[in-house]
Amino acid sequence: MFTEPEAATFHHLEIRRARQEDAEAVAVITDSAYGSYLPLLGRKPQPMTADHRKMIGENDVWLLFDEDYPVGVLVLVDEPDSLLIYSVAIRPELQKQGLGRRLLGWAEHEARRTGRPRIRLYTSALMAANIELYRALGYLETDREPYMGSTLVHMSKRLGGGVGRT
Repeated sequence: MFTEPEAATFHHLEIRRARQEDAEAVAVITDSAYGSYLPLLGRKPQPMTADHRKMIGENDVWLLFDEDYPVGVLVLVDEPDSLLIYSVAIRPELQKQGLGRRLLGWAEHEARRTGRPRIRLYTSALMAANIELYRALGYLETDREPYMGSTLVHMSKRLGGGVGRT
């Protein structure tokens, strides 16, 4: 298991691709980050139900570390004309300190690096603070759809400066 960091002061942040042996850390961070939404949604948010080993094997899963301590997770899914942000998760005790924005910036970097003209995500309409954050970062709402007794809000952002698809 992981030991807690001594303070919320970040010493050396690094992002690296998750490996199979990181699946437990991915699950712990995801579950702790999304757990606060259980009462709001009345069910587990989709990222909490994911098979993290399978996600690591089939998608681009990134871990954000402070020193050797994993503090955040980003799951990206390739799509034909975009890169989907499936999940962004930061340990609850470290939220609201810019780490989520750092991972969203990394997602945009990866989308540009692979030549994607846009990046997209979706969230529950009940997660109003998340929607406002995404709007502030330049994401536009593109669609709404019913999902398991709630509504999914689809958002996307056009990107420039891609260097070609790999």
